[in-house]
Amino acid sequence: MARLLYLRCSSVSQSVDAQRAAMSDTGPFDKEFIDEAISGAVLAAKRPGFAAMLAYVRDHNDEIHVFDVSRLGRDAIDVQQNVKILMERGVRVFVRGLGEITSGAGQIVLAVLAQVSEMERERIVSRCESGRKAAREALAATGRTHKGKLSLGRPVQVDAAAVKTWRAANGASIRDTARHFSIGETTVKRCMK
Repeated sequence: MARLLYLRCSSVSQSVDAQRAAMSDTGPFDKEFIDEAISGAVLAAKRPGFAAMLAYVRDHNDEIHVFDVSRLGRDAIDVQQNVKILMERGVRVFVRGLGEITSGAGQIVLAVLAQVSEMERERIVSRCESGRKAAREALAATGRTHKGKLSLGRPVQVDAAAVKTWRAANGASIRDTARHFSIGETTVKRCMK
C-alpha cells in the first residue's frame, strides 16, 4: 500500500507549499506528485504529475490524498471520471475536509463539490475578462488603463528605436548592445526587427 499526495498550483507565482502544509496532519506520504504552473483548465490526465500518479498506482490498497476537489480534474465531468477510474482500480481517494470518497453518497457529494468548483473557475475567468475589458476601454479613452498603467501586459522594458539607433551608431554587437542597455540579447534581437 502506498499513500500518495497530489499537489497542483496554477502559476509560477504560486507554490504548493501551503497545500503541503495543510496536508501535513494527514501524512506522512510515501510519494508526492506535483504539477506546478499547470492551469486548472488542463484535463487532469494531461498534467505530467497527475499522469505519472495514474501510471504509478497499481496496488488495490493505494491511497491518493488531495487538498481540494479541484485538484482531481478540470471540471465536474473530469473529476468524476478520474475518481471513477481510481475507484475501479481499487485506489482509495481522500479529499481534505471530506475524507474518503466512497461509492454512493460520497460520489454524490463529490459531484456537487466538483460542480461548485467548476462554477467558481468560470466566475474567475469572467472576472478576469471583465478586468481586461475595462483596461482596454480606459486605455482607449484616456491613454491609461483603469489601474493607471500606460499599456496592457508587461511594461515596455526599453525603447526599441533607441536600441537600434545606438547599435548602428556604435557598430556594436548584439552582446555589447545588451550589456549597454542592461537587457537580454533576445530583447536586442527583437528591437532590431
